[in-house]
Amino acid sequence: MYRLSNTVIGFLNLFSLLASIPIIGAGLYMAKDSTTCVNFLQTPLLVVGFIILIISLAGFIGACFHVAWALWVYLVVMLLLIVVLMIITVFGFIVTTQGGGAQITGRLYREFHLQDYSPWLRDKITNPKYWNNIKGCIMGSKTCAKVAAWTPVDYLRNDMTPVQSGCCKPPTSCTYGQEPVTIAQDPDCYKWNNDPNLLCYECDSCKAGVLESIRRDWHKLSVLNVVMLILLIGIYSIGCCAFQNTRRGETDYPYGHNRMTKVRPRWDFYWWRWWRDRRDQLW
Repeated sequence: MYRLSNTVIGFLNLFSLLASIPIIGAGLYMAKDSTTCVNFLQTPLLVVGFIILIISLAGFIGACFHVAWALWVYLVVMLLLIVVLMIITVFGFIVTTQGGGAQITGRLYREFHLQDYSPWLRDKITNPKYWNNIKGCIMGSKTCAKVAAWTPVDYLRNDMTPVQSGCCKPPTSCTYGQEPVTIAQDPDCYKWNNDPNLLCYECDSCKAGVLESIRRDWHKLSVLNVVMLILLIGIYSIGCCAFQNTRRGETDYPYGHNRMTKVRPRWDFYWWRWWRDRRDQLW
């Protein structure tokens, strides 16, 4: 029965080995697909997929064929993966607590403001080099073409994605053609342009909409990471038992066998003989 942990860890690693294949495939698909705006996920997906593939292969070989060094590598990499995943999970929850947008009266969609998000996310999205890539991605995906033919009634009845709300229309508070304007308008109102190649792509609301999409996806991944951490810690514990069983299997002694060759250590033997001689002389 003490070999049960080897069998369990073998099956678990075979399952994770097969599960890593679609993860790697998804990363490669994202790398080739130029119309999607989630390309920032392709590198993490590929890295996670290959790490799971390698450690699962090492764990499967070590547990099923009783290769101690393979299990040792498996446990070390698994421990590092648990620590890194724990750091990423905590960081993910920290940067995704802010945001969420504001509900607009009489509308189903929300509007988003850049200042509502964490400073780390704002620094990333306002970097011109990074934002130009994102903007080109949005334009190539034809996201705004889906709402270009909407009537005013459609804006009242239909919902929008965060990117559509921030990039495809001006803020709802904007007033055009009303003179004089008695209240200060959102700066994004002056950045809006009817040109399909311009729209509100340079607006802060557009950047906020992208951050909201990232925030939602990242929050879901963080929740999934918590589940993965629990599973990995359980698998790691079983792997430690399998490693001990494999180390025992490499010796010439069965489990529980006493491998001591002398009942007493050498120094103890001389001391015991001296004490016995002295006792005989005294008595």
